[in-house]
Amino acid sequence: MVTSIYAPESTYPEFERHDIEVTPLSSVPAFRRDPRRALPLLAAAWASVQVNDADVVLCSSSGWAHGIRTTAPKIVYCHNPARWLYQSSEYIERHGRAQKVASTLLRRPLVWWDRRAAASAQLYLANSLVVARRVERTYGRPAQVVHPPMSVRPKMDRVPGIEPGSYFLTVGRPRGYKNTTVVAEAITRMPDERLIAVGGLPEGQWPDRLRGLTGVTDAQLTWLYANAKALIACAYEDFGLTPLESFSQGTPVLALRAGGYVETTIAGVTGEFIDEPTADSIISAVRRFLVSDFDAEVIRQHADSFSQEAFTARIRDIVFSQLRQPALT
Repeated sequence: MVTSIYAPESTYPEFERHDIEVTPLSSVPAFRRDPRRALPLLAAAWASVQVNDADVVLCSSSGWAHGIRTTAPKIVYCHNPARWLYQSSEYIERHGRAQKVASTLLRRPLVWWDRRAAASAQLYLANSLVVARRVERTYGRPAQVVHPPMSVRPKMDRVPGIEPGSYFLTVGRPRGYKNTTVVAEAITRMPDERLIAVGGLPEGQWPDRLRGLTGVTDAQLTWLYANAKALIACAYEDFGLTPLESFSQGTPVLALRAGGYVETTIAGVTGEFIDEPTADSIISAVRRFLVSDFDAEVIRQHADSFSQEAFTARIRDIVFSQLRQPALT
């Protein structure tokens, strides 16, 4: 396994079971604390990595890893074409001054590098239809859609002071594109309803029946999913895993009709759609939900199609299909 920068203390502990190779950038403490600081150097770092001892190279990429050099067929699992190159206004809005300056100065040469790196891939995969369309638009290449797997959350730990079945749930830090503010506004206008916001509530004064939580453990989050009336997922996400995690607990989802949510939510079966990211649309979806019946077991079965086992089997089949293919040069 090869990565540009690796900080074991700030990522998944499961990686410690693997032999991980890194680029020289990983020796810089500032880059390990925040890999975005290495932005001007990442393309060169990946282009310097050569892999000659593999039958197939699988790159998990959102902007750099597809630049790795290899003599084997290269499969790119794309989470998004480099967002700061092709969705620069959105990227700049979310990041600091250093990233803004780097984006302005380096964009043109890195677009050239990025498209050349993309052309070296044997096969492109995308995590959603939204991303597949971006891959085709950006690189002129088709991409097979392979949905990412949901997290496995087998344990539960009750959150004190919360009555099961008494609340709607939303999960995500209160950033603009997460639309947590409009979710909070909608529930505020529904005096009989409660909201738990994992990641915290936006700044402002909110009724006591809206509660923000931070520092929630995985086991507590599982309990919150399992005991919510429904998850409200109103963010703009390329794919979005929170609905799948909710489905795995048999809990329906009120999902924004956008992005990856339209690929995972089935209206009337696993939840309802929110037509627009507005308080009025959320209230309308909540009211439809409250007069509908949902089968928890059907919802859990739907989640199974996004399991880690299903994902692994799909990726394995794709990798094996490329073993006899000559690498692009």
